[in-house]
Amino acid sequence: MQHLHHFYIDGAWTPPHRLNAIEVVDPSTEQPIASLALGAEEDVERAVTAAASAFPRWSGTPLMERKAAVARLAEVYQRRGEEMGAAISREMGAPIDLATTAQVGSGSGHFQTFLDLIDGFEFEEWLEADSHCHRILKEPIGVVALITPWNWPMNQIALKVVPALLTGCTVVLKPSEIAPLSGHLFAEMVAEAGIPAGVFNLVHGDGAGVGSALTAHPRVDMVSFTGSNRAGVAISKTAADTIKRVSLELGGKGANILFDDADEKAVARGLASCFLNSGQGCNAPSRMLVQRGIYEETVAKAAEIARAVQVAPASLPGNHIGPVVSEAQYERIQGLIASGLEQGARLVAGGLGRPEGLETGYFVRPTVLADCTNEMTVAREEIFGPVQVIIPFDSEEEAIAIANDTVFGLTNYVQTADLHRARRVARALRSGMVEINGVGRSWRTPFGGYKQSGSGREGGLWGIEEFLEVKAVSGWDGAG
Repeated sequence: MQHLHHFYIDGAWTPPHRLNAIEVVDPSTEQPIASLALGAEEDVERAVTAAASAFPRWSGTPLMERKAAVARLAEVYQRRGEEMGAAISREMGAPIDLATTAQVGSGSGHFQTFLDLIDGFEFEEWLEADSHCHRILKEPIGVVALITPWNWPMNQIALKVVPALLTGCTVVLKPSEIAPLSGHLFAEMVAEAGIPAGVFNLVHGDGAGVGSALTAHPRVDMVSFTGSNRAGVAISKTAADTIKRVSLELGGKGANILFDDADEKAVARGLASCFLNSGQGCNAPSRMLVQRGIYEETVAKAAEIARAVQVAPASLPGNHIGPVVSEAQYERIQGLIASGLEQGARLVAGGLGRPEGLETGYFVRPTVLADCTNEMTVAREEIFGPVQVIIPFDSEEEAIAIANDTVFGLTNYVQTADLHRARRVARALRSGMVEINGVGRSWRTPFGGYKQSGSGREGGLWGIEEFLEVKAVSGWDGAG
């Protein structure tokens, strides 16, 4: 069993102020695979002090030197990708093929995108093209606390760490205590890449302990958090006392609108997106809205597709889905499926309990619930499991109204052969992202949502600007 009993602070692996360890469990086997030390306020203090001390030196380092350091980290990350994939698969249950491709690959994609974009980024510019009186400076915000989730660990760590370091910020990372192996390995890569001491620090811990201490710390200038809405609310309240910037990427309840002229692959595409990563994605299209004329055939097709989805342990190769991350998550999903059935949903695939032959592990049956209404609990709450909810609609206006009738607003999806309608609907949907006919996002796409799906944007140029303050200087050329 792996022992993660040290934190990476000020360029060295150091023991915690006091040992308070928990078990990390493999969701495929329900067996402990690691012992994790949880940090305390004293550990957070050491890490923040190290980051604050390193900030003047790192922010003053020429951009090309910062870029070279991040490029070295990217090279180490790429070289140790197989090791990273294995860690992700064991800690949170992503099938090994998915873990070594999409999970690890998401980190690689963000590394390369930010390294490409930083060359052309304007850290200084004139307010007015025809005057040299007013200069706009974009400067690193300072010490940043990065709190990342378990479902796409390297996607979120790369989205936060890479632009923070490139812009000149120093960071303290707290990965999820449920799936900490990948974050710990990332810190090893930072050390191997020779990132200067204090620029990157890692403290393991839970939200109530390390997360709260980071959020409240007066020397932390910004908190970037990805996770649950409940935690996002708590972070916002705690951070308010010191008026620090807070960037939140929270939940979603995406609507996938299938009009009666949707292409023949639309249903399969929707189910694949909904069930990806065992349904554990904030941008999963978990509500499928289907126009009445194709409703019954869509329900039948969705049921057939769901029944064919294979479920197996994460360690096995192949195109299957693995377990959900924990017993608590498994029980929550079971409760939501039960509530759907109690409230009148029609079960057409899957249902309660584990798939046949998988009595051990947090495995969920790929489930389709038809004849749902948008008032049902399964249509209101983020399930975070392989559960597809299907709701009928008649008109374009009704589909938009149903899609927007949610506290969330992360990603919505539109399937239609009529591009004029697709664009019209995309404009009307209240979400930070809309995908039309299965065309996915670019690496440079800003990721983030409206309403209770969060604030701020990650990825691309927007992800760089998140970590910068804007300073306006007048009289730059001495003119009055």
